Amino acid sequence: MIGQTYAMTNSYREAGVDTAAGDLAVELMKSAVSATHGPQVLGGVGGFAGLFDVSFLTSYKRPLLATSTDGVGTKVAIAQALDKHDTIGQDLVGMVVDDIVVVGARPLFMTDYIACGKVVPERIADIVKGIALACSATGTALVGGETAEHPGLLGPDDYDVAGAATGVVEADNALSADRVKDGDVVIAMASSGLHSNGYSLVRSILAKANIGFRDSSNEFGGVVGAVLLEPTRLYTSPLVSVLDQLPGAIHSLSHVTGGGMAANLARVLPVGSWVEVDRGTWSPTPVFRVLADIGGLTLADTEGTWNLGVGMFAIVESAAADDVISAIESYGIPSWVVGQVSTGTRDLTGFEQGAKGVNGGAVRLSGSYRD
Repeated sequence: MIGQTYAMTNSYREAGVDTAAGDLAVELMKSAVSATHGPQVLGGVGGFAGLFDVSFLTSYKRPLLATSTDGVGTKVAIAQALDKHDTIGQDLVGMVVDDIVVVGARPLFMTDYIACGKVVPERIADIVKGIALACSATGTALVGGETAEHPGLLGPDDYDVAGAATGVVEADNALSADRVKDGDVVIAMASSGLHSNGYSLVRSILAKANIGFRDSSNEFGGVVGAVLLEPTRLYTSPLVSVLDQLPGAIHSLSHVTGGGMAANLARVLPVGSWVEVDRGTWSPTPVFRVLADIGGLTLADTEGTWNLGVGMFAIVESAAADDVISAIESYGIPSWVVGQVSTGTRDLTGFEQGAKGVNGGAVRLSGSYRD
């Protein structure tokens, strides 16, 4: 009797899960998702699994699949505070797909996952439209996803996003530390801002200074949250193109994400090599200086947390450095030489040596940043 009473007086909607809202969200995002589909995608939107035709891989001698997964982190708190959700999707794609190009692979397809306290169809559609636009910009098919409502676990306006992607590279063309040699040149590629890393520090600095995301600030050059929501720069398509244009010129790539510049660069250098990155070759963008000043920190204090204006490194054949820089800059990404790989014996005190379980090379930032 108790079970029967419960069944009659309760529904999934009353428990906090609205499947009709989820269906509406799918309808609102369907056209944006479908726009990422080429002839390799089978079945369209809404299936239990995405299907992707990989028969073209028969033309590869030894195809290697590359995969990556990531999220956006606490940057979503700023999107929620401003009720602006159309850029977070690009952040997600950048964090996932730009990891795939690091091994020389071109992305094929991606899936996403959104967990929320309450499905607001227009909000979910904005997030997914941002994902779809960035997928289109990087040549990646968005073949599936999931939106899950978690009432009681997340607040009505809370959500988190994650994604995973798969790419492919010919084995002979895969980039790695093994290709790097003495005398190679290290090229930095400019970031668009904070990208999607170090926002826990950002939020802590602003909270202690009693600065709100909706506050206008002359120092920030506008509404604080809007500046902080600047989307992650997408490097994939330009780098895939450069890898095709200049085969063999790029030996390894490093995506500057969590852990900062030195640690991420060290991961893609061979054991026994070292690089001194010259801070004087660039001036960190204003958002980093403003945040550091508010927090009572030096820029050097934040090097293990923020990218400080460098979103990607390329380690290249020295003779090809100018050509690589010209090719990257033709896509509107400022690039410059920051150092050179050496393998000679030296005191490595103060160098970062490998990271995230990788026993790689050693990196130290030296000098002072340009004003």
